[in-house]
Amino acid sequence: MKKLSSYGILLLLLCTACGNPGSVPSRAPENSATPKTVQPSSPVKYIVFFGNSLTAGYGLDLSEAYPALIQAKIDSLHLPYKVVNAGLSGETSAGGNSRVDWILKQPVQVFVLELGGNDGLRGIPLEETEKNLQQILNKVKEKYPNVKLMLAGMRVPPNMGKQYSEKFHTLFITLAKKNNIAFLPFLLEGVGGEPQLNQSDGIHPTAEGQKIVAENVWTVLKDLLDDKNS
Repeated sequence: MKKLSSYGILLLLLCTACGNPGSVPSRAPENSATPKTVQPSSPVKYIVFFGNSLTAGYGLDLSEAYPALIQAKIDSLHLPYKVVNAGLSGETSAGGNSRVDWILKQPVQVFVLELGGNDGLRGIPLEETEKNLQQILNKVKEKYPNVKLMLAGMRVPPNMGKQYSEKFHTLFITLAKKNNIAFLPFLLEGVGGEPQLNQSDGIHPTAEGQKIVAENVWTVLKDLLDDKNS
């Protein structure tokens, strides 16, 4: 990926600014959007985007975050899906593992997991990150056996150590294969390290950057959606 080292340094500097992972709100984030066009005969299905500040749309209006852009795409295709933006800035895999039970109180047909980036920035042992992400997936599958799952991969800068950064990315690949779920190798493909597509902090995508992220997600997510009543 281009300019990863300089991007990584900025990531590390801003790590604590993304939020305190120990500060978990007492309620889940609000839904990112309400579907505009759903056929009355088609029951609404829910897509939950469960992630950190990248999903929450840090520094932007909620309508500019990629989950809301996905909702707009879904509406344009008249598909009976409602997007729920369950992103929380500063979230780690451990925080997500604690929070996911609350989120699963609502119906979920498609669950997109975007967590782990903050773990990598903090140098959390890879075994812990993998364990937490697996537990999140297990909880979702246990509560909703017919759910469709998608995992978004992430990378960390090489200044965390080449071996760590390589194994970090590999753990997402391993999880996707182990669980036989849809997989996006790198959420920020085409955005990470590109100054014009990131806010002044150098880490969070601008509105234009979020559009590219939405396209990245859509290339994988679209195959999990249908317009059937089942």
